[in-house]
Amino acid sequence: MATDRNFFNRVYDIAVQIPEGRVTSYGAIAKYLGAAGSARMVGWAMNASHTLPHVPAHRVVNRKGLLTGKHHFDGTHLMQQLLENEGVKIKDNQVVDFEALFWDPAKEL
Repeated sequence: MATDRNFFNRVYDIAVQIPEGRVTSYGAIAKYLGAAGSARMVGWAMNASHTLPHVPAHRVVNRKGLLTGKHHFDGTHLMQQLLENEGVKIKDNQVVDFEALFWDPAKEL
């Protein structure tokens, strides 16, 4: 579990750098951390981050731009509302213009 906690903290260090109005994927974070097959573990980290208000977990979506983590947020549409408040358009639980809004830590950091 200590290893998981360390990995989670590394995920949070990346997530806090995602700019407002941009999104990234679980897989992009995992790949950047040298753990390309660990997208699911990044998802677990995002789910565990809800007690850390400085971590913008709402900006992390799946590789197709789907809000797959939305059921981990309080309220029915909180993840979508947080993104829309930042100017991100959502249609049918998916980020509109995902490619244009995608923030790749491998290129940005």
